[in-house]
Amino acid sequence: MCLGVPGRVDTVWDVDGMRMATVDFGGIRKEVCLAYVPEVEVGDYTIVHVGFALTRLDEASALETLELMRSIGLLEQELVPDVQGTGAAPERERGATP
Repeated sequence: MCLGVPGRVDTVWDVDGMRMATVDFGGIRKEVCLAYVPEVEVGDYTIVHVGFALTRLDEASALETLELMRSIGLLEQELVPDVQGTGAAPERERGATP
């Protein structure tokens, strides 16, 4: 399954004119491209799909959705895929704690 997942923007930087961010999905951090939502800033929530932030989202909706996804087991499934089909989760992104 491939869902859009809400997360909070922790840091923003520029790579050759492309805005990038570290987004926190309830403890799991990923690098995300902000090309589609240039207005997003640190502290904002956004919906992310396949590494791209798609829209800005209010905090209450984001937290509610994260909790629902976590409660039915979708959060880890979407953000920490199997490594080469072994069932083992890859190391977490930089700055994340286990």
